[in-house]
Amino acid sequence: MNTRTPPARPRRRGCLAIAALLALAGCATQPPSAPVPDPVETRAEIARRIPASVADRQGWATDIQVAFTAQRIPPNAENICATLAVIEQESGYKADPPIANLPHVARAEIDRRAAALHVPKLVVDAALKLKSGDGRSYGDRLQHVRTERELSELYEDLIDRVPMGQRLFAGKNPVQTGGAMQVGIPFAQANAGGYPYAVDGSIRNEVFSRRGGLYFGIAHLLGYETPYTRKVHRFADYNAGWYASRNAAFQDAVAKVTGIPLSLDGDLLLPGAPLDKPGRTEAAVRTLSGQLGTDDRTIRRALARGDRLDFNDTDLYRRVFAIADAQAGRPLPRALIPDIRLDSPKITRELTTEWFATRVDARYRQCLQR
Repeated sequence: MNTRTPPARPRRRGCLAIAALLALAGCATQPPSAPVPDPVETRAEIARRIPASVADRQGWATDIQVAFTAQRIPPNAENICATLAVIEQESGYKADPPIANLPHVARAEIDRRAAALHVPKLVVDAALKLKSGDGRSYGDRLQHVRTERELSELYEDLIDRVPMGQRLFAGKNPVQTGGAMQVGIPFAQANAGGYPYAVDGSIRNEVFSRRGGLYFGIAHLLGYETPYTRKVHRFADYNAGWYASRNAAFQDAVAKVTGIPLSLDGDLLLPGAPLDKPGRTEAAVRTLSGQLGTDDRTIRRALARGDRLDFNDTDLYRRVFAIADAQAGRPLPRALIPDIRLDSPKITRELTTEWFATRVDARYRQCLQR
């Protein structure tokens, strides 16, 4: 389900004992001096909270416990239930979940790419009739794919062995998410340091295994400190990218102060934009430069920290909210679920980040009650 690639995991910082309110919702990792929880007790607690209908509850509990231990994530009820809620939402406790109508979706994507490159359908059909690495034709394999792992393996073969595959996919496997938590494969590849298992071929392969999908999914969900007081914003970030909920609230404050409508998508900068051609959020902030006492370069440097917790500590963040709070006559929210419509070839109905986050949050609350 994840359709946006989150930023690489920032350097972890020890949780500050500022407010008990933030201790559970904001800080996911534990300081190096914290005692290591007993693995047996942790596995038992995780298994107890997994629905009784799930096969191999002990196996799931073990893989989650190993991920928590390796990443120094406290195995408290909140972190356990957050993990289980995402698993249940994304895969229904299947390590490599089947996707409905995947052959049709995959072929439509191939045809779309071919049309964009002006490759005739006859050429695509001919390429799919070629024998693949496992002896079957690519077309036959395509007709029988059920999971992202199978489709990923097909694409890898097609890219390696058929010139048209290189042309259609530009040497890049289109399958970018996978596993029980539907974590981004680029995220896993960028955060493979400390992975506690021997890698089976590649990190991509590991994501499609239960242990790897859980390890990297948990890293994406809980491996960073947030300023949030509600888990629903962490769930929104899981879908939209780290700190997207914090950034959407900042965009909302900028829009209210300037009167300039902004998409509350959590993207503070337009990727690759030159300084003289800023994106819409950056351009709106620049209209406040006189009130903020700053210049374009300083604004750009501050907004570039939007994928880090310490954006909260910048003068830009503080001053914008000071102006916005004063204008509203009340403190504005510091976190909002981003307004994003999910877009992926495998999504067949209109879904949003809010839909995802609220559904996961409901599962999270049910888990806490178990």
